[in-house]
Amino acid sequence: MNTRKVWVLGWPIEHSRSPIIHNYWIAKLGIENALYEKHAVEPENLKACLDGFRAASIVGANVTVPHKETAYALLTHHDNAAKRLKAVNTIVDCGTHFEGRNTDGYGFMANLKAGHPGFDFTQGPALVLGAGGAARAVLAALAEAGVPEIRLTNRTAAKAEALCRDLDLKVTLIDWDERAAALEGVRLLVNTSSLGMKNMPPLELDLTALPTDALVTDIVYAPLETVLLKQARERGNKTVDGLGMLLHQAVPGFEAWFGVRPDVTEELRALVLADMN
Repeated sequence: MNTRKVWVLGWPIEHSRSPIIHNYWIAKLGIENALYEKHAVEPENLKACLDGFRAASIVGANVTVPHKETAYALLTHHDNAAKRLKAVNTIVDCGTHFEGRNTDGYGFMANLKAGHPGFDFTQGPALVLGAGGAARAVLAALAEAGVPEIRLTNRTAAKAEALCRDLDLKVTLIDWDERAAALEGVRLLVNTSSLGMKNMPPLELDLTALPTDALVTDIVYAPLETVLLKQARERGNKTVDGLGMLLHQAVPGFEAWFGVRPDVTEELRALVLADMN
């Protein structure tokens, strides 16, 4: 029986922790003849790589930077999430074709629900910091969850404006210098920017106006507790770190490739944290 191979495609790819996650599940669930591997692909070689999936016995893939938008353009079939975001992070063999999917929004919401069960997204505004690729998935997921008002702020206002137009979402744009004041009445605060990440500039944000019953999350997971999360926790806010988003977004792809839905457990989380450290 041929080994069912799944690749994670990126350039560079050394940093990816997806093999740790998926090979843990493969072993834990006793799935035979299955292997998940890193595969470094230069941007100009992505099409050739995708075209060679059948010959290489590839049943699916994850896609990371800088290939998500290009993979979307190269594939002819997509799920609704990929269509909306115009980006693919998961590729599934559907027999007659490979389908591009996007599970980032699912992973974001599943992480929040696991970290703070019972949280009601419809009870107030959300403020999202950043307007990059991750923000696209977060904004779409929040709109789908019924958040009554989404506020968005980014250091480059034009990028935030373009993102809103592209997604066709009703979003309140906030000037970056007004971000602290925009915390008034916020129910959910989300940092999708790279600020606060290891080796990046800090995120400077005065939380005084943020209600203490608001939930705060940061998609950054290195460090696991960012300065934003530490400040929020110390003033009494509930917080959810970003590692769970990485773990939960992997679930739908694994289920599609191998026919078994895996669980995100503390054991898996500890395994990834040990690798990070």
